[in-house]
Amino acid sequence: TTPNGGKAAALNRGLRQARGDVVVALDADTHFEKDAISKLVRWFEDPGVGAVAGNAKVGNRINIITRWQALEYVTSQNLERRSLAALGCITVVPGAIGAWRREALEQLSGFPVDTLAEDQDLTIALLKVGYTVIYDSSAIGWTEAPDTIRGLAKQRFRWAFGTLQCLWKHRQVMLRPRHGALGLIAMPQIWLFQFLLSIVAPLVDVLLIWRIAVLGLEFLQHGDQFDADGLRKICFYYLAFIIVDLGSAALALAMERGEKWGLLPWLVLQRIGYRQLMYWIVLKALGAAALGPLVGWGKLERKSTVTAVA
Repeated sequence: TTPNGGKAAALNRGLRQARGDVVVALDADTHFEKDAISKLVRWFEDPGVGAVAGNAKVGNRINIITRWQALEYVTSQNLERRSLAALGCITVVPGAIGAWRREALEQLSGFPVDTLAEDQDLTIALLKVGYTVIYDSSAIGWTEAPDTIRGLAKQRFRWAFGTLQCLWKHRQVMLRPRHGALGLIAMPQIWLFQFLLSIVAPLVDVLLIWRIAVLGLEFLQHGDQFDADGLRKICFYYLAFIIVDLGSAALALAMERGEKWGLLPWLVLQRIGYRQLMYWIVLKALGAAALGPLVGWGKLERKSTVTAVA
């Protein structure tokens, strides 16, 4: 045994012990479907493929917190991965289920130990040196998601902080045409949708609540003379947002083999509370990055509650 040096150090130890040309990595709480490994490794017949991302699904859908995450995995993470795969610029091979070409790993000195998001860090590094990264949605792994707000917040803070580390480490890729879609699309969209949106969206929420409060006060003051046009516009635009949101989620669910449509109604509730929690965590990570304190992996409690539920 060796002292606990973090996940990347453990992966590198495993890499030194492995003998195959393809290395499959998973989290301790992940259960693979029986054909997952064969589906991952088949892509390596192409010598240009450096890694293959599998389809990570939440396997412990036991309460509202884990069901929200199950929906998020399908409608956000996996849908984004499908889009980036079409452009050839997947930025994360999930740590829960992924396969790597051993030669490529050795070329890059193994799994990086200087960021909290070693899977994202290594994926970007592979793209930078010219390898292709594939997404195979049929290679499914069921993973254990945090089932408490505290556990979820700790995990997502680590993810957000690790992503910021990767963006800084690979900042020379940003908006550089020679890096293709990675520099012109993938990296900018991380900044735009994961960080800038997390700054702007809470302000929009506050303004919306303020506007509704003002309209409510006007109604109390003026009664029958109240002009409801402003309220109607707010309701119309919010309804339009919900319809588009549901449509996007329905499309994502339709693409997922065997996924349950019963997840879809959770989307509306997910937008109240869960979304704001994610924004707060990202803002906290931005603050931590700006102040520069050291951030560790922390400890995620494993409860062995994973089942293949789809």
